[in-house]
Amino acid sequence: MTRVGYQEVLSDLSQPVKELREAIPEVWSAYAAMHRAVINDDGELSARHKELIALAISIVKRCDGCIAAHARGAARRGATPQEVAEMIGVTLMLDGGPSTVYGPRAWEAYHQFAAGMPAAKPVG
Repeated sequence: MTRVGYQEVLSDLSQPVKELREAIPEVWSAYAAMHRAVINDDGELSARHKELIALAISIVKRCDGCIAAHARGAARRGATPQEVAEMIGVTLMLDGGPSTVYGPRAWEAYHQFAAGMPAAKPVG
């Protein structure tokens, strides 16, 4: 299996995203606002836990771009390797075989982003 560079996945998407954002600015702006409203702030769920949930859904949806974005988000918000591993375990339980492919991709993506970040103390 060829290793995916998840920074590269995000980089490869940047130009088409920019073009699409310019083509449908109101739609893209509304989506971005919803994303910020859901993920950015702690509520009953911490932003870290929300990123872990989003990463789990990314695995089940089999979306490498989503995996890259939410693995980065989980790493930025201080998710630990054990939290990511346990979350991937939940996806394996509920999604079966396909998660044995996309779960390891998410694991690799998380480690790629976590390696480039200073250690953060998890909260919540």
